[in-house]
Amino acid sequence: MRLISFITLILLMASCASTKNTNVKIKQLNGSWLPIKQEIGGKVLPAAVYQTQKLIIKDSIYTLVAESVDKGIVKFNGSKMDIYSKEGVNVGKHFTAIYKLENGELTVCYNLAGNAYPEAFETTGKMTFFLSVFKKEGK
Repeated sequence: MRLISFITLILLMASCASTKNTNVKIKQLNGSWLPIKQEIGGKVLPAAVYQTQKLIIKDSIYTLVAESVDKGIVKFNGSKMDIYSKEGVNVGKHFTAIYKLENGELTVCYNLAGNAYPEAFETTGKMTFFLSVFKKEGK
């Protein structure tokens, strides 16, 4: 009985620790992000395409300012994201993505088809994969 209680306690502590780390990371995503690199289907886009864009994240709400404004909900699960557009040209769409936050840069690889998560931060040969690297505004 003690062994079962001990294992249960260890598992509970491990799950609480991982939730705390995920929440801290998600809070670090809050703010305004400016793209510094973008590519789709393996082709790097010129800076002129994204120089006026901005991604704003506030907990589970996102706003993307580009040629138009798109707003919605983003759900995080580890290094995966589910993006649900609620307003704008993509209303009703669901996009899947993976992300990483390293050295002050937020890298997101989206599958615009929304039918599976990308397995790597790579778009070559994948016409529905879109990669964007962001820096926090003012940093």
